[in-house]
Amino acid sequence: MKKKQYHINPVTLAIEHVEHDIHYWLRRSGFYLLGGVCLGVIFFFLFYHFFPSPRERQLINQKNQLEAQMQLIDNRVDQMQVVMADLSQRDDNLYRVLFGAEPIPVGVRQGATQKMDYYDELSKMTNSQLAANLTLKTDILEKELYVQAKSYDEIMEMAKTQEIRMENIPAIQPVLNKDLTRVASGYGWRVDPVYHVRRFHEGMDFTAPKGTDVYATGNGKVVFVGHKQGYGNTVIVDHGFGYQTLYAHLFKSLCRVGQKVKRADVIALVGNTGKSTGPHLHYEVHYNGKAIDPRNYYFYDLTPEEYDKMVQLSNNFGHMLD
Repeated sequence: MKKKQYHINPVTLAIEHVEHDIHYWLRRSGFYLLGGVCLGVIFFFLFYHFFPSPRERQLINQKNQLEAQMQLIDNRVDQMQVVMADLSQRDDNLYRVLFGAEPIPVGVRQGATQKMDYYDELSKMTNSQLAANLTLKTDILEKELYVQAKSYDEIMEMAKTQEIRMENIPAIQPVLNKDLTRVASGYGWRVDPVYHVRRFHEGMDFTAPKGTDVYATGNGKVVFVGHKQGYGNTVIVDHGFGYQTLYAHLFKSLCRVGQKVKRADVIALVGNTGKSTGPHLHYEVHYNGKAIDPRNYYFYDLTPEEYDKMVQLSNNFGHMLD
């Protein structure tokens, strides 16, 4: 049975039965309904956040596996980049140096293969930062691997011609000078013996009696025989691979333009022609059109001790003969 409710009448002090109208019951029902809805919403959010559905648990597991795999790939790419950096360094500083090749510019090795807008688009996707970073690393590594592969192809081609190159590049002194008594002046800034001003001496001077044999310092082809201003009678030999040698102040040339010569062939005789203060040979080595220090190209002729002595003698400032 439904319980009856009573209250005390404050006027008559009598106990009276409480009769509720329809408005009371509507308010009471609305209160219970609102409370139930609120509790239901609270329980729904608690359950949704702390108790995922089976489908949600499956998706979470897949997401965690994918993130773990991507992190593993990212770590492997980092390791490959370390190896790639080591290969690049050895390629530029060892392999290409051995063959006299120019290092590959950094911009060529690391040139961007995609526009940055492409990576901006990736950053808007799910797991954006990891995906964009991994994609960028992969693209850079792919570019570096391509450049490195092309470099090794080039080195292989150079290796095939290395024997010819070693026969051609300058490697001995241009006059007989085993005891090193004929070194007068070396490469660098010197005082001009005629004008008495400092100027850059682009070769080495070897003192020798007039008529002393002058040797080709490597295999090559004679490309110039004749008189050059300041140099007097001159012979120039092209050795290929970017190298040329110049022999100046000659008494007489013993070769002709177009003639092929071998290392140690006699190509001329020491003289005193051109701007010269005494019989001697002026000798220059050019690489890719630029004069370089000849004393670095006597490695077939000198021991390390003799090379040290050559360096000391060639640094003499007071015996420049041209």
